[in-house]
Amino acid sequence: MRIGLMKRLLLVLFIAGSVQAQTDKEALTKLLNDFLAGASVNDAAMHDRFWADDLIYTGSSGRRVSKADIMKDVRSAPPPNAGDPAVVYTAEDVRINLYGTTAVVAFKLVGTTEHNGRREVGTYLNSGTFLKRKGMWQVVNWQATILPRPEEEAKKDIAAVEALFLAALVNDPKELEAHADESFVWTRNAGDQVTRKQLIDGAVHVSAEPSADAVITVFPNAAIVRRGAYTLTLVNRGGWRVVSMQW
Repeated sequence: MRIGLMKRLLLVLFIAGSVQAQTDKEALTKLLNDFLAGASVNDAAMHDRFWADDLIYTGSSGRRVSKADIMKDVRSAPPPNAGDPAVVYTAEDVRINLYGTTAVVAFKLVGTTEHNGRREVGTYLNSGTFLKRKGMWQVVNWQATILPRPEEEAKKDIAAVEALFLAALVNDPKELEAHADESFVWTRNAGDQVTRKQLIDGAVHVSAEPSADAVITVFPNAAIVRRGAYTLTLVNRGGWRVVSMQW
């Protein structure tokens, strides 16, 4: 009798554990998807909900930050301008391992950027450690690793961004916001430097595009384009952007 009772008790505990595990996996999947939707629109409240106060975050560039650093960046970001490229984040191949009130969530992050009819896709392998505190899951550790595209595909994307950058430089400097990073600097022959803002404001005029075959060198998060008289340096931040030009 006692053996039978023990077996029934173990079965009840097993079923309860399985139900709780399934409930936790569903909650974590929903939390991840809600967060990515919020991150796509820079939702500060969603960031605050997702990250724990004792978070350690290591980005794909090797930069290690805290929750306070993330919240500062999110809250200080200017509102998007009309026509700015829109980035949408989604998760693929989500894997969840549960260890009681601890969970490891690994997935492929896909960042899709749409601008002027062009689509750029950046992919990363992300993993996070979640703790369940007072019934609420939050991330305490996060690691992101960029997943490089095949070199020939990357070169095509870089060449397309280069063409759009040059067209904007010559014809419509305001379009540089979409293709040049905020930190962009143009170093000219005389050694003086021109910023993106100066170009957008029309302080410097470029009258002609150089012509020559391009040599494109691709690195995991950066690329260099050498064409005739100029050299461009680009970085991949969910899409290729020009950070410097020497001409």
